[in-house]
Amino acid sequence: MSGILLVDKPKGPTSHDVVDEVRKKLNQRRVGHAGTLDPFATGLLIVGVGNATRLLEYLMNHNKVYRVKMKLGLITDTFDITGKIEEERPCNATREEIIETIKSFVGSYVQVPPAYSAKKYKGERLYELARQGRIVRLPPRQVTIHRIEDIEIEDLFVSFTVETSPGTYVRSLCMDIGYKLGCGATAVELRRLSVGPFKVEDAVDVYNLSAEEITKKIIPISKVLHFPKVWINNEAKERVLNGMKIHVKDILYHEQFEKDSIVQVFNEEELLCLARAERRSTFLRTLLQQERNEAVLKPFKVFRES
Repeated sequence: MSGILLVDKPKGPTSHDVVDEVRKKLNQRRVGHAGTLDPFATGLLIVGVGNATRLLEYLMNHNKVYRVKMKLGLITDTFDITGKIEEERPCNATREEIIETIKSFVGSYVQVPPAYSAKKYKGERLYELARQGRIVRLPPRQVTIHRIEDIEIEDLFVSFTVETSPGTYVRSLCMDIGYKLGCGATAVELRRLSVGPFKVEDAVDVYNLSAEEITKKIIPISKVLHFPKVWINNEAKERVLNGMKIHVKDILYHEQFEKDSIVQVFNEEELLCLARAERRSTFLRTLLQQERNEAVLKPFKVFRES
């Protein structure tokens, strides 16, 4: 059993708790996730099962869309409502000033990651270290806010939808907005709506589904990635599964690809491997015309079912 499962994570469990639930329900040891959600957050968590765990690294770099609700005038040590209140301030900004300030963050800026987060430092989650009193300050990093829309304001509570680059902390964004307004802000609700092409509308609650119901929702690994595709003949299949290079005459048809790019190699509907292109696809015709059966693809991640 291999594939991607889109999970709608509830508030409370860690992302690892969700993985454990899937392991238990499916009786499958190889389960992992891409793009951690903190315990207080809800929404889309991408879970890989079986061979799909080896694809998760390619799902980390998608843009993400969130719906967040923050409270102005409140500052906590975690940048969210689960943390210790450090300060409360009045907020005298007008509605127009709040909207203008929020929208001013569209674009790239240098963000300080929260000390309390699911990011790992020397193998341990930051929020676990923080609970032990060991605060780790990560260096600032440049992030990009692609869009902010659907801003709603009700007293001190402000909600908006935001699309971010990978590695952006929406809690930190809320804090930064609050500091720019002069009153501080803390995230009180956070829900991930999408990761690249994957939507929370297609996700499932693994805590309330049976193993059979979960299995039906697994997306095959052949439909997960968006790298160019190459199809090879039956004679080459076993050689490819043994990690041998793919030559010109092994290829039946292909999509366009560049030298050094990653391609997906199929035999009919089965994804056999990911390979690195040693030639660009436009050169294959020349090799065929000159009857040069040279290697053009080098497998580096083979998906032989165990």
